[in-house]
Amino acid sequence: MPNDPITHPESRRSFVRKGAAIAGGAAAIWNPPQALAAFGGAPAVTFPADKLKALTRWPRYGAAEKKALHDLIDENTFYNANAAFENDWKQYTKSPYVKAHMNGSSALTSMYFALDLPPGSEIMVPSYTFFATCLAMRFFGYVPIFVDIDPATACFDLDDAKRKLTPRTKAVVAMHSWGLPCEMDKIAGWCKEKGLILLEDSAHAHGASMQGRATGTWGVMGIYSFQASKVMPTVEGGMGMYQTREYFERAAAFGHYEDPVKFAKDSPVRAYEGTGFGQKYRMHPFAAAVARIQLSGLDQRNAVVSSNIRKFNDRVLHLPGLSEPRCRPDQKRVYYNANMLFVDAKKAGFDRNQLMRALKAEGVQVSMWDYPEQHKLKIYAEAKWWHHAPVIPANMPGDAQVNGTHIMLPLIHGEAPDLLDQYANAFEKVWARRTEVSKL
Repeated sequence: MPNDPITHPESRRSFVRKGAAIAGGAAAIWNPPQALAAFGGAPAVTFPADKLKALTRWPRYGAAEKKALHDLIDENTFYNANAAFENDWKQYTKSPYVKAHMNGSSALTSMYFALDLPPGSEIMVPSYTFFATCLAMRFFGYVPIFVDIDPATACFDLDDAKRKLTPRTKAVVAMHSWGLPCEMDKIAGWCKEKGLILLEDSAHAHGASMQGRATGTWGVMGIYSFQASKVMPTVEGGMGMYQTREYFERAAAFGHYEDPVKFAKDSPVRAYEGTGFGQKYRMHPFAAAVARIQLSGLDQRNAVVSSNIRKFNDRVLHLPGLSEPRCRPDQKRVYYNANMLFVDAKKAGFDRNQLMRALKAEGVQVSMWDYPEQHKLKIYAEAKWWHHAPVIPANMPGDAQVNGTHIMLPLIHGEAPDLLDQYANAFEKVWARRTEVSKL
């Protein structure tokens, strides 16, 4: 692995040397002589734009993906790719049962169908998530209970879930935000104590694990998405993961009419041969072919991104008011979409908008994106769509804090020590002139 901190320790030491000076706090911040670019100074980032575009391009497809597609066309046995990918994924995640779907939303819908709970059952879900996590359940008469996120992780807030438990609550969905696993040991323990069914939305977390167990295997069912922006993209695609034969067969037969005939003769689902349960959610074989290639390089790609983030974050996280989502030592996280950092305006001495204006002037590609909070959207406020009306929380302080304090930096998919150094210089330069930044 190029510039891996384990195999190239000197490169990492040299990179973070500048950051060591600021470990003592604001008084020790490196104080470069340049004026802020926002006030006419030279920008800290001079890395060529074309090289940056190449390093941040996503998805990243190449000759192997093209060959896989050409081979599939030439062989004219398209659907073999689906079974082959399912087998690869099953081995990679050590899941007893898996089923490829056309996208993550169809995998979620099939998962909720497989639950086979009484209409009116309530399922705990984060409001800070994609709509399908919450909305797909309504087709089966289930109702969401909106749970907040922990502002230190942007993941499921177990304490808030405990406060919102109702007699109708039957299941919990943990969503691993931005590639960081939820604290699954604590959530699983509470679910076991309360007799709740644990489910997972791992759409952001390809390659992530906790205590050696892949995300998606802690719950009785879990899903992944392979949409174009995801950690393992196939443009579109999804995967369902199941810990029992019963859940697998119901979920598979919901969207794959060709599957019931494959099940054992004693399966209660086999009788639905030829129809399944009415949907067609088959993954496109082209997506399956691309997925096999993407999976073969998943861990390596994740390692490159993580190495670059560690080199950068370890240098700048000493800056007052700047932090990253908390990750426990027994968690292996990955990074979806961006390197997300948190900014405490009081400690930093400027607000997020002022910081972003200053960093952009220095040449840093910095952004923000407020995750839509599901509980605020129209469809949850209209009782006609639901078995009974969902409770709309008055506020979600965790959601609000994460949405209101984060910034996002691009993921770097290759060796780029000069770029990382220039980005870190830009941050240090901005923090060294906090009074000026606060006037932007």
